[in-house]
Amino acid sequence: MQKCQKCNLPFGWKNIYRSFWGCVYKPIICDKCSTKHRITFQGRFIVTFLTTIPMLIFINFLSLFNNAFLTLGVGLFIAFIGSLIAPYLVRFKDTTAT
Repeated sequence: MQKCQKCNLPFGWKNIYRSFWGCVYKPIICDKCSTKHRITFQGRFIVTFLTTIPMLIFINFLSLFNNAFLTLGVGLFIAFIGSLIAPYLVRFKDTTAT
């Protein structure tokens, strides 16, 4: 799990997970030193790769069901599982550092 780049306080899984959801990726603010950390480009790619792409591949190519609702439900479940794994792999960068 990622830590603050200034004070080494680990970010919680919950804080990282919440930063993914919304219109734009929200920065994480350290509770101890108030440093703002933004998700890296590679981190955004990882979130997309673990959520959207497996769901679309399943829905379009690997579906074993003749029922559209069941196929969509399994696809959304796959995206949900990917989103639960993403906080362990995504990296954030201190915005004050150059």
